[in-house]
Parts: sequence; structure tokens; C-alpha cells
Amino acid sequence: MNGRKRCFVLMGFGVKVDYRTNRSLDLDKTYRIVRAAVQEAGLECIRADDIVHSGIIDKPMYENLLNADVAIADLSTSNENAIYELGVRHALKPRTTIVIAEKQFKFPFDLGHLLVRPYEHLGTGIDFEEAERLKGELVHAIETITAGDTIDSPVYTFLPDLAPPAAARETGAAGEAAPPASPPTTALNGEAADPAFSVLLDAFRAARKAGDFVLAKTYLEKLRQHGKDDPYLVQQHALATYKSRHPNLIESLKEARRILEVLHPETSGDPETLGLWGAIHKGLWEETADRGALDEGISAYERGFYMKRDHYTGINYAYMLDDRARLQAEPEEGTCDHVLARRVRRQLLVVVEATAKAMPRGADGGLQSATDWYWLEATRVEALMGLGDPRFEAAKAGLFQAAPEPWMKEATEAQLAKLAVRLTA
Repeated sequence: MNGRKRCFVLMGFGVKVDYRTNRSLDLDKTYRIVRAAVQEAGLECIRADDIVHSGIIDKPMYENLLNADVAIADLSTSNENAIYELGVRHALKPRTTIVIAEKQFKFPFDLGHLLVRPYEHLGTGIDFEEAERLKGELVHAIETITAGDTIDSPVYTFLPDLAPPAAARETGAAGEAAPPASPPTTALNGEAADPAFSVLLDAFRAARKAGDFVLAKTYLEKLRQHGKDDPYLVQQHALATYKSRHPNLIESLKEARRILEVLHPETSGDPETLGLWGAIHKGLWEETADRGALDEGISAYERGFYMKRDHYTGINYAYMLDDRARLQAEPEEGTCDHVLARRVRRQLLVVVEATAKAMPRGADGGLQSATDWYWLEATRVEALMGLGDPRFEAAKAGLFQAAPEPWMKEATEAQLAKLAVRLTA
């Protein structure tokens, strides 16, 4: 164990939905900024999920809440674990705790008197200039609180005579206190304890990026041993399962449906869950011609779109409406579905324009993610095609010319070909 000071970060991981605003926030992007600031200030950075075992807060968690030289708590999306852990930290330590939150976070009454440093998400990401601003503010805050003795815990502010607790530590040969326990980090061979949570998380993302969904699924099964029913892990597990097509597409879709059921998608208000539930049933409909799957997919996409105004759920909702229109026994029902699909596509053109303007920018002012831009623009192209808009051909040509990877163009071409069949039926 080296002699570096430690910063313990209390926050969620992955993409989480802020249910007060129905926005999805990628908390891992926030963490990368926090970690960069902590390291620049000369501290070791540990995130709370690195030491979670079996989904509970156990001894190493409390040891870090007590012994960490600095703690940073991100309360964005009203994360219950982070709020609870912050309360424990404030009870144990009178100082050296920093609180941050996305600027639209709604503060409960009991948190209203805290100094909370806001930052801003644009979509799921964070703009380059905002990331640099937050990092600089955190570096300054860490350096200031570690050099001073200002009390930042409301417990010790309002109970000034309270003495903070101190753990009795084992001593070494020289009589010096032993350092706090470190999170476990072992190999992935299963012969020893599981590796740190973030190691598994990074391995899963690398497998997903490489398109190896069978391996990604394996990592997610290990991750869910830590946080069994965490919504992000369940969602990614379902996604990797049906993307793996193992042992075949229909069976993988059925397994993904079983995995996602733990989040109660039939009644869920989580747009991410609804988007996946819709995708699974869209796949089942296309593979099995099960009318129940078609109706379930439309229901999920409809709820997801109107709650979040999300381009992904919206474009699939319109597509499946046109699909159902072909099957309606009553001509009026078919006309109704077609008209509703057109209305959704017109709304999507507005959504796409607003989303594009809000996308995070890099240091050069360009969009940070060419992939995110591509799928957003692909939505616009499909909406224009569905509306019979004369701008469609030019938009499609521009999209295909700028495709970051060849398979993206191929996937879009296949989707547009399927839409063409539905529009002419």
C-alpha cells in the first residue's frame, strides 16, 4: 500500500434515469471527470462500487467512509445509495466531504443547506468546456479542504461538541496504524475473489465495443453477482443476451425477455427499460409473426416515446405502427395507425433538431461522438422517408457518406428497405 491519500467517490454507475426529469445521465462520464480531478490533486481515486459485495454495504464500505482522506458524493438522479452513504460520511467525519450534482437535481429539504457544486449534462454526455470547468473546480476544492480545517458536515456544524469516532487499527512492527483496506483486485479466473467491480465493468464495455456479445454477457453475469437487480446491469444483460444470438436469435430474445422482467416493464416508467422491452418484442414479432409481440412492442415504444421524447423509441414506434396498419381487419384501424405514425415522425424531426443542438462538443467545437450523431441523423432520414419528404434522398446520401463504420450504413439500408415494404403495402 502506498502512502498516497485516498478519495472515496460515492455515486452510481452506468446510464441512469433521473425520474424527476425523465433524462438519462451517463454517470460514468461524470466519474471520468471526477477521477481526473482527484488524480491531478495527487490522491488515489476509488469509486464505491469497486467494493460492493452481494449488493450490500459491508465492512470495507464503512471503512472507506470513515478513513478516506476526501469523499466526493454525486447525488445526481437522486441516487439512494449515494445519499445514504453521504449521511454516513457526515456522521463519521466533520470535514473533507465534497457534494456535487447535475444542475437539475431537486434537493430534498434536509439537503438544502449543503454546499452542492452543480454541473451540467447535455443528453447523456458532458460538454468539453463544462468537463474542464468541473474538473478545475474539484481540483481546487480538494486542495483547499485537505489543507484547511473547515467543517462541512451538518452533523458537526449543529452539534459542535460532538467528538468524531476513530477506529481502533492494528499496528505494524513500528507501531504505526495500518492503512484502510483496499478493494479486491484479482484475476478473472474464478479461483480467487472477484475482481474490482470497475475492472469487470471496463471488461464488459470493451467486449461490447468489439461486438463480442457472448463475452459481454459473461462479464455481465459476474457483474450481477455484485448488484443483482441494478437497472443498468439488468438492461445491459438483456441487451447483450439478444445481441449474442446464442444459441439462436429466437431463444436469445426469449431469454432477454426473461432477464428484463425483473424490472417490471409492463408497468415501468423507465424509458430505457421500455426501449429494450420494445426492441425484444419487435425482434420476436419479426421472427415469429406473433401478433401479441407486435402489440406489446408498440405499447412499450409508445410509453417510452411520450415520456422521454426519445428519438430511438419514437422511430421504432412509428415503424411498428405502419407494420400493424397492414394487418388491421378494419380499414379505419389501418388508416388510424398510418396517420399516428406520420404524426410521430413529424414530432421526431423536431426532437432530432433539438437533440443535435444539445449534443456535447469537444475541445475543437465538433461533436464528441460521431456514432451518436449518426444514429440521430439516421432517425431523421427514416422519418423523412416515412413522411415522403422530398429532402429524404439528399439526407440519406449525406448520412451514408459520413457513416463512422460500414456496418452502420448496412444496418440503416436494411431498416429503410423494410420500411419501404410497409409503406407500400
